[in-house]
Amino acid sequence: MFPYPLAGRKLGQDPLFLLALLAGPAAWFVLYLVLQPEPQWDWPLAAPLAFLMPALVYPVLVEIVFRGLVQELVHEYLSPRSYGPLSVANLLTSLLFTGMHFIYHAPLWAALVFLPSLVFGFFKDRTGRLIAPIVLHCFYNAGFLLIITSPV
Repeated sequence: MFPYPLAGRKLGQDPLFLLALLAGPAAWFVLYLVLQPEPQWDWPLAAPLAFLMPALVYPVLVEIVFRGLVQELVHEYLSPRSYGPLSVANLLTSLLFTGMHFIYHAPLWAALVFLPSLVFGFFKDRTGRLIAPIVLHCFYNAGFLLIITSPV
C-alpha cells in the first residue's frame, strides 16, 4: 500500500493542506479577473439544491468513487510507484476524472479540472483517508459556484 506520511496527524497541522486551501481563493480570484462575472451572492438561498448538489453532494460521491475506489485499485495493481510527489495511481485517476468532465463541460473547463484532481489525489495518498480530498473538493466547488456561476 502507498505510504501515508500524515497518517494520524491533523489536517490543520499540515502546511501543504493549508496551502491547498489557499489555492482555492487564489484560483477564484484569477478566474474572476479573467472572466469578470457579476456574482449574485444570494442565489444559493434562492436555489439551495442547485448549490448544495455540486458543492457538497457530488464532491463526496465523486471522491468516494475516484479516490476511494479507482485510485486505491490502481495502487493495488501498479504498486505504489510515483513520480516525485505524485503517484501513478493519482495521475491515472486524475486523467479519468478529467476525461469524465468532458461529458458535461466545455473542453477548456474540463481540462482545467486536471490540476485540482491531482491535488485531491495527492492528499488521498498523503493521508490515506478521503476527508482531505472531500474537504478540498467541496471547498473548491463551493467557491467556484459562488463567484463564477449564478444559475438563477
